[in-house]
Amino acid sequence: MTTTAPDADRALIVGLVSISDRASTGVYEDKGIPSLQTWLETALASPWRAETRLIQDDAATITATLIELVDEAGCDLVLTTGGTGPSRRDVTPEATLAAGTKEMPGFGEQMRQISLHFVPTAILSRQVAVIRETPGRAALIVNLPGQPKSIRETLEGLRDEAGAVKVPGIFAAVPYCIDLIGGPYVETQPAVVTAFRPKSAQRPPR
Repeated sequence: MTTTAPDADRALIVGLVSISDRASTGVYEDKGIPSLQTWLETALASPWRAETRLIQDDAATITATLIELVDEAGCDLVLTTGGTGPSRRDVTPEATLAAGTKEMPGFGEQMRQISLHFVPTAILSRQVAVIRETPGRAALIVNLPGQPKSIRETLEGLRDEAGAVKVPGIFAAVPYCIDLIGGPYVETQPAVVTAFRPKSAQRPPR
């Protein structure tokens, strides 16, 4: 028998962070946050709202933003895009680890496996995921790739010609992870991504 967290029925709060020196200074238009918002609108079946941040590629700024989104804005899930490559300016993984209390290495491993189906340079991607825990709450923070196409592929996974899931995307595990850390019960649109939960953690369909 499972117990329901006190706030399991509230809306999910998602932090969306685009990390780019040039986009944050207006040199070009940010595409990361709009891509994430569009995907979440199609994928989520339960109530949610977004907190968005467009910031520079600076470790101290990234860490402070992630902490603020969890501790002050109350986010249950934070998705970042940008700054995960090998260049000297790419410091998102290190800044994310600094904000976390537990590392969740499976997310980065699976994203690289998905991307390797398309490009051999996927091994250069350094995305990480962490849990940030405070006395009153916890949140999952995940680094995503910088390109809109790669964002969708890593979240949804890969399908065969018949439409069946061939390689699971990372978002299939996100709702149950949020359950386990005390967040709201998140439902998805199966046509986009099916949330996986053990039977003991599943609610009857609404």
